[in-house]
Parts: sequence; C-alpha cells; structure tokens
Amino acid sequence: MKKLIASVLTGVIGLCLFVGCGSANTSSDAGSTAKKTLIVGVDDQFAPMGFRDENNNIVGFDIDLAKKVAEKMGREIKIQPINWDNKFIELESGNIDVIWNGFTITDERKGQCLFTKPYLANEQVIVVKNDDTKINKIADLAGKNVIAQKDSSALDAINKQAVAKDIKLTEIKDNVSGLLEIKNGSSDALVMDSVVAKYYITKEPNTYKIAGEALAPEEYGIGVKKGRDDFLAELQKAFNDIVADGSAKTISEKWFGEDLLLK
Repeated sequence: MKKLIASVLTGVIGLCLFVGCGSANTSSDAGSTAKKTLIVGVDDQFAPMGFRDENNNIVGFDIDLAKKVAEKMGREIKIQPINWDNKFIELESGNIDVIWNGFTITDERKGQCLFTKPYLANEQVIVVKNDDTKINKIADLAGKNVIAQKDSSALDAINKQAVAKDIKLTEIKDNVSGLLEIKNGSSDALVMDSVVAKYYITKEPNTYKIAGEALAPEEYGIGVKKGRDDFLAELQKAFNDIVADGSAKTISEKWFGEDLLLK
C-alpha cells in the first residue's frame, strides 16, 4: 500500500511539474496569452474624480478616463480602492499599476514615482460654511481650526504658508468627513482641491463656499512605479489617443460641462 501511495504521489508531482500546478500569477503583466489587467489605485471618497455612487459603484471623471485608456491599451481594468496614506506602498508592491485619482504632481512625489504628462489643472482652496464672514483670505486662518486630508497636496500647501505656524491644523482621513466637520461647525476651514470643492458646492450651494484666494496652483498626473518606463510610455500613448479621438473631451463635458483637459 505504501508503495502504491508513493507511486501515485510521484505521478501527481510529475503532472504538476508538466502542467504548472500552484497558484496563478496575478501580476498585471503576467502571461502572454491572458489579457493583461490595468489595476488603478483610487481614493474612493474623492468626488468627482473617483467616488462611490448611491449603488456603491466607484464612478467619476478619472474612472471614466481610466476605462477608456485601458480599452486603448487592450487591457481589462480593475479599480482598486486604497488607503491614500499607503499609495506608494501599494504601487511599489505591485498591488496597483497606477495611482490615478486627482493625483497632484509635486517635486517630492517625482522622487517616489514616475508621472505622465499633466492632464488637468487644479489649485488648493479654502472651504468654509456658506455664512462664514471671518475667513476671506489665507491670513485669516491664523488661530483657526483648519483641516486637510492626510498625505495630500492640500496639507503641503498649508504648511508652505507664512500663517502655518499660527494655524491649529488637523489631518483627516478624507474630504467627505472634512466637509461634514465644516457643516457641523467642529472645524473652521477645510483646504482641498478646487475641482473637488466646486463639485460639492454645486451639490450643496447653501452649505459651503470657497473663501478668497487660492493657496497653490497645481496639476494632476498619473503615477507609475519607477523603473516601468515602457509601461509609462504605453499608458501615455493610450491617453494621447483618447484625447485625439475626442473621448477624453466627452468625458470632461460629462463631469464638468466643458473640456478642462490640458493640451
């Protein structure tokens, strides 16, 4: 009996070696016959770039762009919600192929990943309650309870201001929770992307407003792991193609009512 079991096991092992048993390779670039996947890392609370709708589906401007780009690349798409604090860890580990969700290009981030060409202009703005009369410019933030998303360009923008040393600054998980704090009065001001702020103000015009001047102009790009230059070139070409064929313009008009894409 022992000899029979040993013989069967030997046969099974041999078969596995021949056909390749074991767990499947889940890398987005694995396999020449299977269709590759574009795994897009997003903050799913960042409307209108990427967020969950009333049916809990992840939708948004960047989501629609990513789907069109994946189509041009001949890839399946997987939208992967991530903890924004860990975006570079997710990228480095290969859990995602791109960081694409209102991702601001900064000099610091250029040291951590590759970027496509910028595709959308943005700036950081101060959001307050609609009836607020005390905050009208950056200097008015002195002594106020100010909030901004952790590990965001908004946080960087505040810390570069001369008034930063006089601000009671708190880092928050996402802008949705930040807006709730402004609404209920537990914080005085939220610094966030103007693209996102304008979207929420459109939804609740009697609740929020943008106070005075912007803190910092910036541009959005798509982040790719360092060393993946060929993949970056493929991604950029696909993006250029959806701009050229008018698909990107249609998506921008759907979400913003006009073509905001950088040329």
